Amino acid sequence: MNISSFNEELLSFLNASPTPFHATDTMRCALFDAGFVELSERDTWSIEEGGKYFVTRNESSIIAFTSPQLNVHQTGWRMIGAHTDSPCLKLKPNAQVDRFGFHQLGVEVYGGVLLHTWLDRDLSIAGRVTLKTQSGDVVSRLIDFKAPIAVVPNLAIHLNRQANEGFSVNPQEEILPILCGAENEFDLHTLLISQLNKEHSDLEVDSVLSFELSLYGTQSATLVGLHEEYICSARLDNLLSCYVGLQALLDSNNQRPSLLICTDHEEIGSLSACGANGPFLEDVLRRLTPNQEQYVQAMQRSMLISADNAHALHPNYAHKHDKLHAPGINKGAVIKVNANQRYATNSETAGVYRDIAGEENYDVQCFVVRSDMGCGSTIGPITSGEIGVPTIDIGLPTFGMHSIRELAGSKDAFGLYKVLARFTQRDHLISR
Repeated sequence: MNISSFNEELLSFLNASPTPFHATDTMRCALFDAGFVELSERDTWSIEEGGKYFVTRNESSIIAFTSPQLNVHQTGWRMIGAHTDSPCLKLKPNAQVDRFGFHQLGVEVYGGVLLHTWLDRDLSIAGRVTLKTQSGDVVSRLIDFKAPIAVVPNLAIHLNRQANEGFSVNPQEEILPILCGAENEFDLHTLLISQLNKEHSDLEVDSVLSFELSLYGTQSATLVGLHEEYICSARLDNLLSCYVGLQALLDSNNQRPSLLICTDHEEIGSLSACGANGPFLEDVLRRLTPNQEQYVQAMQRSMLISADNAHALHPNYAHKHDKLHAPGINKGAVIKVNANQRYATNSETAGVYRDIAGEENYDVQCFVVRSDMGCGSTIGPITSGEIGVPTIDIGLPTFGMHSIRELAGSKDAFGLYKVLARFTQRDHLISR
């Protein structure tokens, strides 16, 4: 695979994944195509040496792994972690709002959204709907309207003269999308049933019971810049890392026990049944190594590379960075370091990563937040704290994180993919 085809498939993955449910399903299909076998947590597992498997939870988190040998306590795992969710606007349960001659949608802010970036955008709706069929079964299905069916118009500057001096957006009153005028009949459940019938013609829908639906911008992911130096897209944080990790696992050659975990709910703390602060990963690992002593041995011979986007040096806001730890776009992935363990990187895991990157002639950068600013976090410290695996936090430099459109380098993802693929084939990590 060359950089051109890699980026082309990356853009397709981003466009096909408007929600964590769709991202997980897209990865699920790719794993099927690569010969991976799907497991169910409800069944008894029979893992064969040399096999390739994956399992999902809540349809929004996924773990995929290879098992070239079953004595994983002697080899350890080569783990790659990322998250499937992104900040967005989610529909409230009673979402239909009719006011002042318009049909609108009541929304709730999910994660740390840059709210103003959602104004004046062509928006669609996607997610999961739980329904009752005419035969009485309760099932869930994914839907994606794809078409731009909603918009949140900005307020004209004539009515807000201070707009260019900075203004806030009230998430209860000022971010409600408009669907259509009140002269048109509108019922949300009727609309959802129509969409279910359109996308799932085999269903005989009786009623909609509940839903988890998100708004998203319909503008496609694309390469931008005079020389196409940048990738511009929604949800780069963190579907970019999910895609890179997936490709690395698919190209791992099944030489070492390797595992990819992409979990939901990172943007709101990861505390859920399918989040990194939940039991999903440990449940899977303990089923693969049920002996307690061997489980601990396996963890201490393993390493996790937690991949999540990093803040690139913005030329218009350079003062927001420590000048000695200000990563540039298209200059390599970033090792994230924080003395207070907001990132799980230590000298040993950083050393292993630097060694592997050096073998691929891939540049390495380092990010430390300014000492007078707060530091974000990701799944690295959570996962390391839950299962005790040595961990490094890395990320691809990004502009506009948590905007409806984010920007990253078109060279960085391919380079990281090659490093992670080499990591999955690595024989030894830290010598003791």
